Amino acid sequence: MPVAMLGGTLSALALAVPIAYLSVRSAGIYFSMITLAFAQMVYFVALQWTDVTGGENGLQGFERPSLFGLDFSDSVTRYYFCLAVFGLGFYIAYRTVRSPFGQAQQAVRDNEQRAQSIGYNPVRFKFTAFLISAGLAGLAGSMYTFGHGVVSLDVTKWTTSGEVVMMTLLGGTTTLFGPAVGAGLVLLLRDRLTTSDLPVGIVTGIVFVAVVLFFRAGVVGTVQGWLRRR
Repeated sequence: MPVAMLGGTLSALALAVPIAYLSVRSAGIYFSMITLAFAQMVYFVALQWTDVTGGENGLQGFERPSLFGLDFSDSVTRYYFCLAVFGLGFYIAYRTVRSPFGQAQQAVRDNEQRAQSIGYNPVRFKFTAFLISAGLAGLAGSMYTFGHGVVSLDVTKWTTSGEVVMMTLLGGTTTLFGPAVGAGLVLLLRDRLTTSDLPVGIVTGIVFVAVVLFFRAGVVGTVQGWLRRR
C-alpha cells in the first residue's frame, strides 16, 4: 500500500513537470485552455493504450493487502485510513500556505507585477505550486483506487477536472478550507440527487451559477467576510 501511494504521487509529479513547464507561462483563460487540452490528450492516450489502461473498461479487481495489521477488506477501516491520509495531505497544504513560500505565492496570486518588482519570479512560483497540486492529486488518486478497487476511464475526462474547479469555486478559491467544504457540498448534493427524479447535471449547474453570482468568494470566503465585518 505505501508503495502504491508513493507511485501514484510520483507518477503525477512526473506527468506534471512538462505540462507545468508549458502551461505556467500563460494566464487566465489561456492557462485553462492549455491544461484542458493536456487533460484531453491524457484521456485519448488512456483510451487507446488498452494494454496498460484497459481502455473503456478501465482497470478492475485491485487487491487490498493488509498494512500494520489493518484489514482493508472492511470498509470502515478503509474509510479511516483514507481520512488519515487526507489529514496528512491537508497538513502539507496548510504548512505550505503558512510558510514564507506560501506568503510569496499569495503575493504572486494577488498582484503578479508587483511581486515581480520586489524580486520574486512568478513563473517559478506558479511552476512549484503546479507540482505541489499535482502531487496531492496523485495521492488522492491512489486513495480513490484503494477505496473503490477499480479505475474507470471516466476519471481522465475533462468533466473530472471541471468538477474539481466547481468544488473549489463553491468553497472559496482564496481559502484553505474552502475546497474541502466545496467537495463535501458537491458530493453530498450529487448523492442526494441520484436517489431522486431530478436531473443531477441541471440542479448542480443551477447551484453553481447561484453561488458564482451571489457568493463570489464561495461559501467559506463569504462566511469569513461576514465574520470580519462583525
